[in-house]
Amino acid sequence: MMKKLFASSLLVSTLLVSLFISSASIAQNSSAPIRLRGVVERIDSDSITFKERRGETLKIAMPPNLNITEVYPIKMTDIQENSFIGTATLTNSSGRLEALEVLVFPEAMRGTGEGHYSWDLMPGSMMTNANVSQLKSIGSGRELKLDYKGGSQVVFVPENTPIVTFRPGSLALLVPQANAILTVIEKDGQPQLTRVTVGKDGFKPPM
Repeated sequence: MMKKLFASSLLVSTLLVSLFISSASIAQNSSAPIRLRGVVERIDSDSITFKERRGETLKIAMPPNLNITEVYPIKMTDIQENSFIGTATLTNSSGRLEALEVLVFPEAMRGTGEGHYSWDLMPGSMMTNANVSQLKSIGSGRELKLDYKGGSQVVFVPENTPIVTFRPGSLALLVPQANAILTVIEKDGQPQLTRVTVGKDGFKPPM
């Protein structure tokens, strides 16, 4: 049993090292969080078995009072002026930022992760967490001017972009085949799970 636990911990630590090295935005800070995207395979009393999108199956200890957040879909019209949002983007062929998803933060989470920085959803993606200072419709999409401390960005949101928000979740959401994002940090050489963001009934967190 101890050998299995050690091997599982080593596998998680190895994956974390790989992710730390591959992310330029956190290469200078080994305590920065890493997001593991994938599918819940099993929940035990003190651990979660998780298949990460790269194919690795990981077993990670679950701390007491784990922060579990449900992400669920909302409408494009729920993006309003003065909404505080987070949006993962790619630069399109015309040189403008185009949203891959938009998260409308609950008001209590205003200011979370504010800024514009590289993101690990896919190669070349960026994240902007900011206030919507201007909004206009372009066809069935939206163009957003996003202001944050130290700068601003203009982002185009195509019609079919996933628009989501958060609400408090519970262990009841962590069922086999649930799509989730595990937020993990490396502390004293060991992986430490700090948060789970999960969709219900097959919904996949898009961020």
